[in-house]
Amino acid sequence: MNAIDIVIMAAGKGTRMKSRVPKVLQKLAGRPLLGHVLATAQALHARRVVAVTGHGAPEVEAYGAGVAGAAGRFDLKFARQEPQLGTGHAVQQALPLLADDGLVVVLSGDVPLTEAATLQALVDAAQGERLALLTVRLPEPTGYGRIVRAADGGVQRIVEQKDASADERAITEVYSGIMAVPARHLRRWLGRLTNDNAQGEYYLTDVVAMAVQDGVPVVAHRIDDALQVAGVNSPVQLAELERAHQRRQAEALMLQGVRLADPARLDLRDDARSGAPAALSCGPDVEIDVGCIFSGRVELGEGAQIGAYCHITNASIAAGAVIHPFTHIDGEQAGVRVGEGARVGPFARLRPGAELGPEVHIGNFVEVKNSTLAAGAKANHLAYLGDAAVGERVNYGAGSITANYDGANKRRTVIEADVHIGSNCVLVAPVTIGAGGTVGGGSTITRSTPPGVLSVARGKQVSIAGWQRPTKKARGA
Repeated sequence: MNAIDIVIMAAGKGTRMKSRVPKVLQKLAGRPLLGHVLATAQALHARRVVAVTGHGAPEVEAYGAGVAGAAGRFDLKFARQEPQLGTGHAVQQALPLLADDGLVVVLSGDVPLTEAATLQALVDAAQGERLALLTVRLPEPTGYGRIVRAADGGVQRIVEQKDASADERAITEVYSGIMAVPARHLRRWLGRLTNDNAQGEYYLTDVVAMAVQDGVPVVAHRIDDALQVAGVNSPVQLAELERAHQRRQAEALMLQGVRLADPARLDLRDDARSGAPAALSCGPDVEIDVGCIFSGRVELGEGAQIGAYCHITNASIAAGAVIHPFTHIDGEQAGVRVGEGARVGPFARLRPGAELGPEVHIGNFVEVKNSTLAAGAKANHLAYLGDAAVGERVNYGAGSITANYDGANKRRTVIEADVHIGSNCVLVAPVTIGAGGTVGGGSTITRSTPPGVLSVARGKQVSIAGWQRPTKKARGA
């Protein structure tokens, strides 16, 4: 088998997007369009990828280099197309970076959802010697190049929309913009391209007629899934593709047994910071309410319930846990773990490094960061736990916080088992509250406390009899 080299055409301006952001960097499911295509190239085990850039080249190349560097599995090069004189001209710019022993797969940076298995089938159809085209039948083929076949069914040529006759425009089998072609043939054919057409451009599709003329077999691998070859040229098309993609992911989850309150109101997105691909893994009898967003890698255990409008990133939620509505869980790189039967929210926030044991309760407007809470611990409202280790059955009062940052360093707080922290307390780290102890409401604790004691650290209450509140002066007085 020939080595696979991929050319990604990513030079277009995308005028209809009406955006300063280059078209291939517009996002679908949380990831730039180009990122989807690069991920497919990685899955295809490409030897080399050449991205042809033009409009917004510095931004596009910086993004691509970052993805390739993180993946580390293919050699990514860039070729500039300036000016942009058509698809054939674009691939001509990549030629100096391609070896003659490879099979070149040509992709578009604004066609994000082509599956690696589809491209592998296209590569197999080329057999290292043939020109293979990825085609699809569309009921409304306007704008696409038509596949013109001979009487015996063989592919003769591709005719672009603006150059097609009335009969040719009636053809519903169209070229997707994706082909696989031996590099040695491609080099010869690209040297023969002309711009004698309605748009005055160098069409890559003209190589099909050249292959027929040279006796090189031309085959078409036709698919029925138009979503795999759908491109993006406007915000409307981007939104339509987003919803179609999300609906497909929702249907896949439902086929696994996940109960979705409304499949149209579910979003699975790649993690924008880490680049982790969206991967939602669900056990039996998981229930997800409307408006939820999952990004990165999320695991939901058997019977887990996710309330409406939760946003969960890079987290593991164990069996029987309930995440109440409007909860924000963001594990970033460190991840978040929620134990069996835990209750979180509504309006709670779990940050990286939060680990909740079984039956832990985290209530409304409670934030937990880089902290562990052992089985049965509770922080039911209006509290902050940062850089803390909380023991079993601890009750953490409303309005209490761990003061974990001294302006330069983070310090840890240890709250041992069966401690009761009253409301509106400040635990100034580093500090340990001994097992079974109680901290009186409103206390500021700056020193560790022994087990089993009541600790109170607040100003003495004073009541002044006969005190009068100040009164406003009358106007003009």
